[in-house]
Amino acid sequence: MSLGGPGDFQISTLQRMSGSMLHRGPDETGIYIDDYVGMVNNRLSIIDLAGGTQPIHTQDKRFWIVYNGEIFNYPELKASLIRQGHRFYTNSDTEVLVHLYEERGVECLHDLVGQFAFAIWDTKTKTLCLARDRVGIRPLHYTVFNDTLYFASEIKSILVNSEVPGAIDYKAMAQIFTFWTTLPGRTPFRNIHELPAGHYLLARQGKISLHQYWDIPYQSKETQIDWNIHDIVEQVTDLLLEATRIRLRADVPVGAYVSGGLDSSGLTALVAKQFNNQLDTFGIRFEETGFDEGEYQSQVVDLLQTNHHEACIKNAHIHEVFDRVVWHSERPLLRTSPVPLYLLSSVVRNNGLKVVLTGEGADEVFGGYNIFKETKIRRFWSRDPDSSSRHRLLQQLYPYVFTDPRSACALQFFFRRYLTETEDNFYSHRLRWDSTSNNYFYFSDNFLEQLGGYNPLDDLRDHLPGDFSSRDSFSKTQYLEMKIFMSNYLLSSQGDRVAMAHSVEIRLPYLDHRLIEFMARVPAKWKIRGLNEKYILKSVFRPLLPDEILQRKKTPYRAPIRQGLRLEESVFDDDFFSQEMVFNRQNLQILREKLERTSNPSEVDDMGLTGILSTYFFHKNFLESTVQSPVNNRIRTIIDKRKLRKQRTSDQESLQPGV
Repeated sequence: MSLGGPGDFQISTLQRMSGSMLHRGPDETGIYIDDYVGMVNNRLSIIDLAGGTQPIHTQDKRFWIVYNGEIFNYPELKASLIRQGHRFYTNSDTEVLVHLYEERGVECLHDLVGQFAFAIWDTKTKTLCLARDRVGIRPLHYTVFNDTLYFASEIKSILVNSEVPGAIDYKAMAQIFTFWTTLPGRTPFRNIHELPAGHYLLARQGKISLHQYWDIPYQSKETQIDWNIHDIVEQVTDLLLEATRIRLRADVPVGAYVSGGLDSSGLTALVAKQFNNQLDTFGIRFEETGFDEGEYQSQVVDLLQTNHHEACIKNAHIHEVFDRVVWHSERPLLRTSPVPLYLLSSVVRNNGLKVVLTGEGADEVFGGYNIFKETKIRRFWSRDPDSSSRHRLLQQLYPYVFTDPRSACALQFFFRRYLTETEDNFYSHRLRWDSTSNNYFYFSDNFLEQLGGYNPLDDLRDHLPGDFSSRDSFSKTQYLEMKIFMSNYLLSSQGDRVAMAHSVEIRLPYLDHRLIEFMARVPAKWKIRGLNEKYILKSVFRPLLPDEILQRKKTPYRAPIRQGLRLEESVFDDDFFSQEMVFNRQNLQILREKLERTSNPSEVDDMGLTGILSTYFFHKNFLESTVQSPVNNRIRTIIDKRKLRKQRTSDQESLQPGV
């Protein structure tokens, strides 16, 4: 979009931008262009296969939209809009969205149940609205350069424009090597931003403004519900059934991921028994037995009799595709967990499916992660720091560690740090963030000089709600987990990016905002009963699943690191390392030698190895030269409203439309 008056937008530029993201929409491409804005959409057709071609407009052609995602309550919204006099020419949710914006402006965002990133152009007021769903399931990025606002689902689409520089953001890198991801709004690229979850952006008359319309909800004890547990479970069951039902709306088959854990097993059981008894399911198997959960997946598949498919991950696969995963993630990674999910989405697509339900979000919403229980134990321990028994509660979380006295002692020492600093807003996460930031050891002097003493925790404080200090311990932990790790890493690098790499859409019933908002009203005592995590969710699924699945100990999803990655000598010879732009070569050599000496490196060393190699690939992919992109000639729709006839004629003559 031109911010300084009419611009000179080339169709060929939009072709290059869309060419870099054909994986996000392999079915068709459409372009809208006028004197002020150019928009392009690559479509993954799921609803209204024949008639949902984008860009889509309102009846008077004042408003135009390009959009990625799904509005699951679109039939109900459409019925209401028809009663208000709106007329439709497609059966798509996209058209419902643009009409709803015409009717209510940005207030329409509160009516949406879905996952989305969209751009709506108002040709009358010359206003562009960019918006993103509440929790950040769909990505959206933007930058301003030479009075032009560039925006795209993925950053690589912005970087194909040679005039937009691709430079590393040192502060963002420090955030990644602390939180595993960047803070909301930031990306690893200098001056390229991500529209934060639950936000919209307005661009008009040369000015850009950013607005928040939703945040992770919080209810004080005074405003929480005082219901008995039976009524809470009944309400959660109804909300989850509804969230699942509308996420099955599609004109193509919908499958499901099965890990063998409670979240995916319960969701799959819900679908198989309530909606679809011919369900395709997909699971990950590992060559490394310590990571494999095939036994538990088989229990679920045998119980529900689904059509099951597996991605069998060998150690060599981690090494072979890690570069591609970094390409799709567009950031350095500190774990290899996205790799198996990238390969799993390939299995989904090869079996003819475009859409899968996944269990992400259940741990964050219902209190499933160990970090919730760790915080609870440490706060109890802090009331008697010298107790010889209170710390032993940690044995219930990590029984395999306590079989070795030396490891048990180390774990006790680790969790004792900051033990009595319970008023610290970051009490729940500081131990882990400190552990991750130990990898600052590998940063070069040049990198540290660029940081200039920057501390990511100081930056994070500016992102906290004003009442954060007064919140209860569970709510603080939950907010940090959802706002940073879930929205900025889990739903991106392990979610949308690796799924859409093979043109697969994930849908997440646990992250229906109505379910999140209700659970915010539920007292924490019902979320974790003693140290029994996800107490409510287990109660919801008790009629559907056997006890061996319901009571199975929570196992975090992991993937091999040391077995699949290695710091080869040839990598050290690269200019990226020799110039020490990011890493200190001497300290990297210390890590390399350490990894060669041991078959069981520490978690910090594993993170260091992954972070170093992924940063290397990140630099090679995006920063050494302009990102190259094929020209997308598969254009089915061009809407050109420009008055610049000469320019349009030139563009049309150079265009080779697709079939």
